[in-house]
Amino acid sequence: MPAYLLILIAVLSRLLPHPEWLNFTAVGGALLYFGARRSWREMLAPLAALMVTDYCLTVFTYHYSFVWSDYATTWGWYLAAMALGHILLHARTTLVRVGAGVVLGPTSFFILSNYAVWAGSAMYPRSWSGLAACYAAAIPFYRNDLASTAVVCALAFGIPVLVRRYSAAHAAQASA
Repeated sequence: MPAYLLILIAVLSRLLPHPEWLNFTAVGGALLYFGARRSWREMLAPLAALMVTDYCLTVFTYHYSFVWSDYATTWGWYLAAMALGHILLHARTTLVRVGAGVVLGPTSFFILSNYAVWAGSAMYPRSWSGLAACYAAAIPFYRNDLASTAVVCALAFGIPVLVRRYSAAHAAQASA
């Protein structure tokens, strides 16, 4: 249940109004956590929820026409982030593995999505300098994605560990 709740928080973190400078969403951390805690067959539900969110934001918030092919990279990354969580954290969750997921998730999104923007739009020239300019323009978004993924993963994976440790210490104290 916590994995589904975290996906809901991720969707709301994108839909609810927030300051533009904040650019904090729970998507990366929620997808890593979902992949770590749920089965492969359950991964279609978060994918569908985030696809609907992308559609709603594009059409109703930004007032653009929706072109599904513009989102293929993003939707593929949603699945890849859940797969990363499953492969890296499902069988064994350690601080090092969570840290690796926190770095690999946002970094893979940064690399893939910005390459797709450069390759699929006329915003940047088709040259090495155009590609570099595309990546440079996205650094603030990468920084915020890295920070938000770290916060969400620290809470999602860390709180249960702290609760177990507190419960064990409290039980040991009560039996003494």
